[in-house]
Amino acid sequence: MEKPEEMIVISDPGMVGRAEHNTGDRAVVVVANLFAWIFPALIIAIVAQVVLRQSGMNQAWLDDLQWWLYGASMMIGIGYAVTTNSHVRVDIFFANFSRKRQTRVEIFGLVWLFLPFVILSWDLTLHYAIASIQAREGSDSPNGLHMLYLLKTFANLSFVFIGIAVWAAYVRFLGKLTHPALWKQLLFAFPSTMFLTNLAVYYALYWWVFLTGPEDLNPRQIPNEPVFAYTVTAAAVATVLLIALAWLLRRKTLKDA
Repeated sequence: MEKPEEMIVISDPGMVGRAEHNTGDRAVVVVANLFAWIFPALIIAIVAQVVLRQSGMNQAWLDDLQWWLYGASMMIGIGYAVTTNSHVRVDIFFANFSRKRQTRVEIFGLVWLFLPFVILSWDLTLHYAIASIQAREGSDSPNGLHMLYLLKTFANLSFVFIGIAVWAAYVRFLGKLTHPALWKQLLFAFPSTMFLTNLAVYYALYWWVFLTGPEDLNPRQIPNEPVFAYTVTAAAVATVLLIALAWLLRRKTLKDA
């Protein structure tokens, strides 16, 4: 007879380790469970298209719908896999590490490797989605789904979802080593913190130049302005100040308590 925990793993990985899940983890699991209902719809769309195609009534919009459903479910599934630790991994060395070392590896992988990639992907797909919206991009097929910009916008938003999943998992793992105060979260995730700060500085400067520049200013030429040569330096200084501020606020809170 299987143990209850093994049965849970088979039926719902989101229930594994749920007692350790924080608010972010649980929100990710709830959203992912809702999106899991896409798969029955995807199966119906695939079967329907096969039947219609064999009957000589091919529907291009069903082909597009399959890609839409599959893409949406996979993007949300990435966040779910991070939260539930159900992604594919090679444990040749990791499985033999001590618990504390495994936790450190998890933290390094999440916020020094994966989260910076997620942030970069969000930034790139933001422009991708905006361009698609402006062009009212649709399907290449006359009979396809003609609001492709919705899918590209969702792809951009899904990276926000994945980022939340990664950060929530990171805070959970950090809590196994130390009290996850905000300044520690920002410090131990320094590459991700600086990357986000750099984006904030960049977009703040962009909109400042855009709003205060001449009327004939070409938006594509804004990043070539001299001020943008110092964004990385400004982001590094701002990141250190942000961590210091979080540390000072933590100390003040402890003194008041």
